[in-house]
Amino acid sequence: MAYDGALEKPGAREMDFTGRPMKGMVYVAARGLQPAPRLKAWVEQGLSYARSLPPKN
Repeated sequence: MAYDGALEKPGAREMDFTGRPMKGMVYVAARGLQPAPRLKAWVEQGLSYARSLPPKN
């Protein structure tokens, strides 16, 4: 699921906690995490992305 695809999911929007959009980051409202399989899919997506990053020194 790429960034643009993630934004199409229920409850998802571009993260903007600072008042400015944070391109590449997604906020998912609680309604987008129900039922449980939806939450699991988001967690798996996040883990997959984190594991794809190079190790930090």
